[in-house]
Amino acid sequence: MDQSMRTLNRPKIPFFYTNRIPTPKLSFSSSFALTEPNGKFSSKKYPKISLSVMSSHNQNQQQPLSLDDLINSKRKEEIFGDIKSSLLNCLSETNLHLTVPSLKSKTRGKVRDVYDGGDYLVLVTTDRQSAFDRILASIPFKGQVLNETSLWWFNQTRHITPNAVVSAPDKNVTIAKKCSVFPVEFVVRGFVTGSTDTSLWTVYKNGIRNYCGNALPDGFVKNQKLPANILTPTTKAEDHDVPVTPDEIIRLGLMTEAEFDEASRKALSLFEYGQRVALEHGLILVDTKYEFGKHSDGQILLIDEVHTPDSSRYWIAQSYEERFQNGLEPENVDKEFLRLWFRNHCNPYEDEVLPDAPEELICELSWRYIFLYETITKSRFEVLSTKEPVHDRISRNVSLALSALK
Repeated sequence: MDQSMRTLNRPKIPFFYTNRIPTPKLSFSSSFALTEPNGKFSSKKYPKISLSVMSSHNQNQQQPLSLDDLINSKRKEEIFGDIKSSLLNCLSETNLHLTVPSLKSKTRGKVRDVYDGGDYLVLVTTDRQSAFDRILASIPFKGQVLNETSLWWFNQTRHITPNAVVSAPDKNVTIAKKCSVFPVEFVVRGFVTGSTDTSLWTVYKNGIRNYCGNALPDGFVKNQKLPANILTPTTKAEDHDVPVTPDEIIRLGLMTEAEFDEASRKALSLFEYGQRVALEHGLILVDTKYEFGKHSDGQILLIDEVHTPDSSRYWIAQSYEERFQNGLEPENVDKEFLRLWFRNHCNPYEDEVLPDAPEELICELSWRYIFLYETITKSRFEVLSTKEPVHDRISRNVSLALSALK
């Protein structure tokens, strides 16, 4: 197998756009609530997030985003019919190597199907939904949303790092430069939260105080903001993400010290920028992950999706502080509620067969993906026509694009 494909566990490369969003001004306070030995809260304040975000292109304060915009909006009524009618038309699997002669082989990732196109990789984003290191369901329009969301963010972050995009011939497809992919995921976190085995809150409540090289003091509570964003990298085992320290990454030869330092700087800068833009649009970017690869010219490129609801956790900013002060879970706009449903109905790590997620949860998650895309990009999601079978459409578009690259 080509070296560029060996470590490509979850390849996700974006489209290309040209619009830019100015960087907003953002204010986070650094005060924290700690617990006393008796378990009661101390008098120290919880972290506060300032919502007085001033955009350089719009000095008028926008109406704050609320949970009602997600649950009861007119837009949800408009799009929900399309979501329900597409439940049986999800893009769960592709076989372009059988329909596009120039494609040499297929690698099936958790969400993306990756094809070797000679000098390029062809990445097809499906509607598969993964969590707990397995596929849980297929979500209508998810693949399109992921590509278009990444597309938008990749353009906004070109001033921070170059990426591997070559072209985007289809809403679900990206053609990318081949890279030697670093077998490390750069997970960046701004809050103590999460429900998976490798989430910061899970390991913290289990007593771990040094995680991926980060020293964590006693007294944090769930959903609390960290004093500063931290990097908690993971490396790939057979079928599970494994937390790793920077020293271990270098000692194991996964990256050189110079490569790790450059990728780390880029990851933290990307996250800080993402937090600023998200807050401008009424959201808190809680945590995310990035992947990098090295091109044949030696340049380190960002190859993964950026700040999508698959790779990131988002909360509604307006209600965070009040809910946190009252010990309530933040209002989230991501796939966490689906994770929690599976945790409440089975053991998603160990059960051989998982229950089917209820249809209403599948539709709700599809809407949340679309809602996030429209909230962040301030653009309207386009529901593609189903007259042409989606696999035929993708095959045609990829064939034309590869022919043009010859």
